[in-house]
Amino acid sequence: MFTRIGHSLSLRLLGIFLLSGAVFAYASIFGLRWVYQTDELRELVNGHLSLHIEYVKQDIGNPPKIENAIAITKQVPVDIRILGPDITWASAPSFPYLKDLEFAISDQLSDDSNQWLNELEGVEFANDGFHRFLKIEESGYAIVVSTPKITSIAEQKSLPRYIKIEQGGYNLIIILFTLLLVLLTYLPVRWLFMPIEIVRRGAAEIGRGNVAFRIRKFRNDELGDLALDVNKMAEDVELMLDAKRQLLLGISHELRSPLSRLRLALELQNNREDQSDLISDLDEMEKVISTLIEAERLNGRHEGINIERASIADITEKLITDFFPREKYLIKFNFPDDMYLNADKARVILMIKNLINNALNYNLDKKAIVMVDFSVTSDATLIKVCDSGPGFSEEEAKFLGEPFYRGDPSRARHTGGTGLGLYIAKLIARAHGGSLDLDASYKAGACIIVSLPFEPII
Repeated sequence: MFTRIGHSLSLRLLGIFLLSGAVFAYASIFGLRWVYQTDELRELVNGHLSLHIEYVKQDIGNPPKIENAIAITKQVPVDIRILGPDITWASAPSFPYLKDLEFAISDQLSDDSNQWLNELEGVEFANDGFHRFLKIEESGYAIVVSTPKITSIAEQKSLPRYIKIEQGGYNLIIILFTLLLVLLTYLPVRWLFMPIEIVRRGAAEIGRGNVAFRIRKFRNDELGDLALDVNKMAEDVELMLDAKRQLLLGISHELRSPLSRLRLALELQNNREDQSDLISDLDEMEKVISTLIEAERLNGRHEGINIERASIADITEKLITDFFPREKYLIKFNFPDDMYLNADKARVILMIKNLINNALNYNLDKKAIVMVDFSVTSDATLIKVCDSGPGFSEEEAKFLGEPFYRGDPSRARHTGGTGLGLYIAKLIARAHGGSLDLDASYKAGACIIVSLPFEPII
């Protein structure tokens, strides 16, 4: 999971935005607290609030005068209730009773240096839905001021329900706002980089051998230019491969004609000993040419692969009947009963034939048995061909399946090999979407493992 996060540009981009948002939220909260906790600001705000409360008390009078309270409600959008030994009055009939309100000292008014404002003596606060209430007690009288007016609640019915913000609620608002800002910023940036995925899929398609594939032009920007550059590269590669294919096919075709004439001339010679050696060399040259042509067909991104459901029993019987009769070769085939393979049957037979020939050629003990094992994993069919030969050194294993490569001195021309058998076998395995590898754990010789997927990738 962590590897995927580290590899994904989008997830890394999201991580950067979230980290930036967290830093922004922390800095904002820290900055606000630092500003509000400075003594100058506390004293300034506290002084204004105290002065405002003092004005209210002076304007209403002591003892409170109803006419003064009425004048205040006409000038300021507030309602007032006055309670005392000789008075019970409210500017609005629906003004809540004090017993219905929960008055208390505000959590934000405290002598604690961590709070924004200092505590005010004789002042308490309450909330009731949309309204806030401030109660001032002095000389046996209680003056309660409501803001906004009690009747304004009817005008607020169409508004969203009011959410009461407790202590720490403002921090939550800052965090939520920061996350929203991060999201709104990330989405357009994600859209900006979205074509990278299109280019990646296009490059992967071209890398699989479909050099005729072209990435559609999606935008007129630098990423759009990148897509055009990838298309131009694919076009150049396609032209290069076509030129190489035509050259190889042309050379192979042109070589066949003089070889045919040379074979005819040799057939007419009387020196049978020289004739036999030369004809053997011609056979080998023709075999190389045929192998190169077959390799080029396989390198043409598997256009000739013909997938069918093939029985392993039929494949082994074909190998024994046509190439390795039991009375002449010591080969043991191991496979489960009723085992099948989805593949190009003819090509798979050629691949196994080449692997067996390679094992037979380099067996140190010519009487040793070549083992051919078929098995099944969760997602592939495995074919193992093991011999008792010199095996591959660590350096030679790097060149396994390379054309014309014979690293060990024992793998010389006198064995009859051309260095193309494993090359063709590897191409056939790749043509099916599989692989050909060396079993490094096998120490008695060389053991080649071919893995073919259940559903061939062609």
